[in-house]
Amino acid sequence: MKTLKFFMIIGIVSFTIYSFTSEVQDQDKWIVPPEYVNMKNPTDPSVDLAIGKSLYSTHCKSCHGKEGYGDGPKAKDVEGDLGDFSSAEYQAQTDGELFYKTSFSRGDMPEYTKKMPDDEDRWLIVNYMRTMKE
Repeated sequence: MKTLKFFMIIGIVSFTIYSFTSEVQDQDKWIVPPEYVNMKNPTDPSVDLAIGKSLYSTHCKSCHGKEGYGDGPKAKDVEGDLGDFSSAEYQAQTDGELFYKTSFSRGDMPEYTKKMPDDEDRWLIVNYMRTMKE
């Protein structure tokens, strides 16, 4: 009887811990609405790359770092994973997904539709982030 109670308590505790950790993992997912996933980049990546780099340096580099590794000077003050823009996983996202994540806030990521109201500026940053692949 004591053994059965012991295993029931262990089971309940394990289930509770699992429930909590799976909820935390779900919060880490950044769900991009379908209309953004398939959105086409209206800018030419070979044009105005210097502007994209300048905008990245002004708005992104302090957290995401010069090379996009998530190691900028402010990164230590940010909760969560800042991502690695050079990774294959990051680069596999569509331009629309990157545009959405560059535009809208989540956690410590500020909303850039207010800081950079011109969509083209955020598209130019997407183009520049594409140059960071390994």
